[in-house]
Amino acid sequence: MTTPREGASSTAPRRDNVLIVHWHDLGRTLGAYGSSGVQSPNLDRLAREGILFTDAHAAAPLCSPSRGAIFSGRYPHHNGLVGLAHHGWEYHDDVRTLPSLLSESGWYTSLFGMQHESAYPSRLGYHEYDVTNSYCDYVVNRAQNWLRRFPPTPFLLTAGFFETHRPYPIERYVPGSPDEFDVPTYLPDDPAVRQDLAEFHASIEVADAAVGELLATLEEQGLDDSTWVFFLTDHGEAFPRAKSTLYSRGTGIAFICRPPRRLGVPPSVYDGLFSGVDVLPTILDLVGVKIPAEVQGVSHARELQLGADATAPVRSELFTEKTYHDTFDPIRAVRTKQFSYIENYANRPLLDLPLDILNSLSGSALADDKQARRAARELYDLINDPDEVDNLAENPEFASVRDELAELLHQWRDETGDSMPDEAEGTEFARRAMEEYLAKLERRPNVRSAYSRDRGLLDPDVVESADAPSVSAE
Repeated sequence: MTTPREGASSTAPRRDNVLIVHWHDLGRTLGAYGSSGVQSPNLDRLAREGILFTDAHAAAPLCSPSRGAIFSGRYPHHNGLVGLAHHGWEYHDDVRTLPSLLSESGWYTSLFGMQHESAYPSRLGYHEYDVTNSYCDYVVNRAQNWLRRFPPTPFLLTAGFFETHRPYPIERYVPGSPDEFDVPTYLPDDPAVRQDLAEFHASIEVADAAVGELLATLEEQGLDDSTWVFFLTDHGEAFPRAKSTLYSRGTGIAFICRPPRRLGVPPSVYDGLFSGVDVLPTILDLVGVKIPAEVQGVSHARELQLGADATAPVRSELFTEKTYHDTFDPIRAVRTKQFSYIENYANRPLLDLPLDILNSLSGSALADDKQARRAARELYDLINDPDEVDNLAENPEFASVRDELAELLHQWRDETGDSMPDEAEGTEFARRAMEEYLAKLERRPNVRSAYSRDRGLLDPDVVESADAPSVSAE
């Protein structure tokens, strides 16, 4: 099993800046990843100039747990963020986030826009933040103004976009023709699905343009020579059999890294397995900050600096998990370059769709067989069955593979202290957590809003945006 290692940076520590841009619910739906009909020229350019990760996966296929793993370097069951922040889940008190760690080491840290780790953003460790409005135009305008004021260096600047979360309102994202792209093979080729995808693609185009503006400002200010740029999303796209599942479409994420230009690191494609928990240790290692012992991810810094000269993959496997989303739905999985093995611990439908997907055009287009029961164990050959359709778990020819991966999964769960309640306890715990959270709010949060007031932030120190609307029910 892959184990954490000490910082492996082969050069002297550098006090470079870090820019992180993250979106919602994108998966790998970009031109750089071969997605049909998607207009993403700015991120495609970033991929050509930097390092494109082809096998990066979220630690969890839903918003808060995946982001918590990214910014803490610890798995959701270890950092406490096993469910959604707007359902009342929070980090354990001992968790130190990336902005906290960099702040302690001399970086000035700022956040503009989306965060989905806490109802109390002051706990996240930033020196300053404005999370009132997470639409990309507002976020980029705030970030541009900040960069043009000659910010303290080194800095960590995090820009979180609400895009590409549902819904895709036509007044913000004007869809093109639903007939000008190929439907992904994991979805039915249906008019409703095509229209849904066209609207999704429109939101990508708008957000991509905003990224282009932000990168242009970085260059305009001469900061691209000293700044590591990271682009990523939290988990898979919000379509059936993607988001909220442990299949590749649920955990597979776009991840692009561009080193500071002065380093002259040549563009490359990184095919190694990469987990969301690896983001924090990799960034710390690249900028010369010691990786804390409690971090469970591993650094890929040396391999990114060596490129094609790297001799061995950092990871032979990675682990993913789901515990709570709209419901209690405990699942764990281990993935290698060739196989994916999944264990389902509760009796659930084949697709337990989140509400945003269930109520979508694509959700309504699914056949009734989505209500069939899941198998307790699933095994897929990723080379011959990349859409993970043919379950080989009970195939005698693959028994040894299944058993080996099951042992790896159980060993990881044991070593990381992963425990789950039974179905009755888990369901009641989820209900009670949400009930207590709503009592604090005295209203229901609107998770489909880009505005923090609607989403239910409780932090009294949040900077309020002048254009934030009044509270509305979901």
